[in-house]
Amino acid sequence: MDFIYQLIYTLPAVLIAISMHEFAHGYVSYKLGDPTPEQSGRLTLNPLAHLDPLGALALLVFKFGWAKPVGVNPYYYKNKKKGMVMVSLAGPIMNFTLAFLSIAIMGIILKTTGGYVGNFVFYIFNFLNYLFIINIGLGVFNLIPVPPLDGSKVLGAVLPTDKYFKYMKYEKYGMGILLALLYFNVLSLPLNAVLGSISNIMWNVVGFVLNLS
Repeated sequence: MDFIYQLIYTLPAVLIAISMHEFAHGYVSYKLGDPTPEQSGRLTLNPLAHLDPLGALALLVFKFGWAKPVGVNPYYYKNKKKGMVMVSLAGPIMNFTLAFLSIAIMGIILKTTGGYVGNFVFYIFNFLNYLFIINIGLGVFNLIPVPPLDGSKVLGAVLPTDKYFKYMKYEKYGMGILLALLYFNVLSLPLNAVLGSISNIMWNVVGFVLNLS
């Protein structure tokens, strides 16, 4: 019963986080002159277009996961490396923005209700909390520089081209390695530490602006 109760909150949060994350990748690439995301049907908020079953399951279970990568063609960009960095960071930035909006609305609810919420508002508050956690988890996880995550694309702007292509040869092993690290809790401590730090910063900003005490 607890699992079903939690699923009511986490499933829609996961679908929103994944859809917005991949839409942001596709939209930025499209604005940089790449028609690929639109042609492949990825310039949409439909979660079914972006869903990676294994990545979504990881998000539900571990609160860290991934979506199906949007195909882009950097040869349309004026500056290929800069363009790839912008496209790669668009997804995590979207997630952090959604997380901040979620926590800001939670703060407004607390401010306006004095901490007392009814059943419906309680559901909204809990949903926003899960939306916050899922978005932070998706954003942070995707910044890990392991292919095919977004962090590996950012790494491409730093490494020499030949070394980057050698590194990307191991892309097919990336997800297996990441899942194993999540399953054995190797990544849990550092990822949760980063998640906690970002959460505290956002809460402090919202608390300061809304004068919450």
